[in-house]
Amino acid sequence: MDINRKQIMETFIRIVSHISDKDYQKRIWIKGEGPEVDDFDETVCHFFQEGDGIIEKYKDFGLTEHQYQLLKKFRYQFKAFSDENDLPEEFIDTTEWKGIMDMAKDVFKAFNYQK
Repeated sequence: MDINRKQIMETFIRIVSHISDKDYQKRIWIKGEGPEVDDFDETVCHFFQEGDGIIEKYKDFGLTEHQYQLLKKFRYQFKAFSDENDLPEEFIDTTEWKGIMDMAKDVFKAFNYQK
């Protein structure tokens, strides 16, 4: 079976964009407004499901060393945060979450992804 790495990367980067976008989080995770259907727990699960495979085989996905290191650092920080927090309405305005969103923006930019 052929793995569609481009599709996996697009899905993964979209997840990272959601982690970087406070307006999306308020609209979807907290208010539950559409048209998207998503929540923080789902985002966390998808991030690690896709991201761990990408990190494990980063050369196969065409990541540069810089992208790989940035992604590893972000994964570590996001894991520590998501292990301790699960209610966006409680953490969305914290400085810790702002730091996670800023790191997600850096990852997003490093992959030259366009919304």
